[in-house]
Amino acid sequence: MEISVNGEPRQVEVGCTVAKLLEELKLQPRYLAVERNQQLVPRATHAACVLTAGDRVEIVTLVGGG
Repeated sequence: MEISVNGEPRQVEVGCTVAKLLEELKLQPRYLAVERNQQLVPRATHAACVLTAGDRVEIVTLVGGG
């Protein structure tokens, strides 16, 4: 099925979760904020948040600075 990740189309398997998507993208969830259809997805729910066709996912990397 097709979803959008940071504005780019991406094919994922039916039943794919946010956690699985991050794993496929080789991203560490500890340093990310994930939004699905303009709603923040808490890190504790990444494994339970099942994506559906047409979802718009935005992934933001958190960077520290001083």
